[in-house]
Amino acid sequence: MRAVPESQVPSAEAAPTFVLRALPEPAGDTPLGTAVAPTGVFGPPPVMDASPADVNARPEPAVPGDHAPAPGAPASAATPYRHQRRRQRPAPDAADLDLDESDPRPTPTPARGFDAVAEAVLGEDPRTAAGEAGAVLLAEPLARVNEAVKEGRIEEAAALAERTVADASGTLGPEHPEVLRARELTAYIAYLAGDPLRSFDISLGLARIRRRAGDAAAAYGDVQSAAAAWRAVRDPERGLRLGRDLIDLWTELTAEEGPAVDDIEQLESARARMGRLAERARDASPPPPS
Repeated sequence: MRAVPESQVPSAEAAPTFVLRALPEPAGDTPLGTAVAPTGVFGPPPVMDASPADVNARPEPAVPGDHAPAPGAPASAATPYRHQRRRQRPAPDAADLDLDESDPRPTPTPARGFDAVAEAVLGEDPRTAAGEAGAVLLAEPLARVNEAVKEGRIEEAAALAERTVADASGTLGPEHPEVLRARELTAYIAYLAGDPLRSFDISLGLARIRRRAGDAAAAYGDVQSAAAAWRAVRDPERGLRLGRDLIDLWTELTAEEGPAVDDIEQLESARARMGRLAERARDASPPPPS
């Protein structure tokens, strides 16, 4: 092995290397494989404070236009090591990601239909939340209804709710806001009791009353309750009849100001179910006589 001339030693900017020196030739009369005392000059000690990544890393080939060296910088600055390139990448700016921090956070959709009724049943006791005259009048019976629902006494809850609605309608009027809320609870209990037809009739009637009163949000909530009860009707012929009344009112609400306008997907889902019910009704009908 020949010695490397000093002029060919790489510059300090490249990966560190060591000069190789010639080894003395073995004595002519010493056979190969014979142990002899070491002779010659040893190389320089290794650099102890250099990390393996710095010693063993290989420079990447230069990419045109990428990491161009600054004026006066050495040529090796244009080809940084891989780990150096990662450190030199700045974090993305919010403006580059087209983020508008001034935009308000999305508002969660409020509970509607039977979901809202269930939250009221599980929520604050009507006796402590009472404020209006009607609410004070209905607080005690509604609290008993809610307790029966939470304890699973659905038949008892249904009877209590029916009696509460009848008494309150005679005192406050059938379309008093608190009476309408009690009727919503009655429709929900009928749904829990497995009577979707009664639940549907009450909910759709409430939706019509509230639409006439100009309360689009409450009317749409009752439409959602009616839709939940309608989906529990398995008979295809009856489902088609109920579905026509439901979708007619639902479509009218989408033509007015209110939450139904922003929830067209639910209406399209109901229309798709009407198509499935029509297919089931055709399959169930007897074939015409030949």
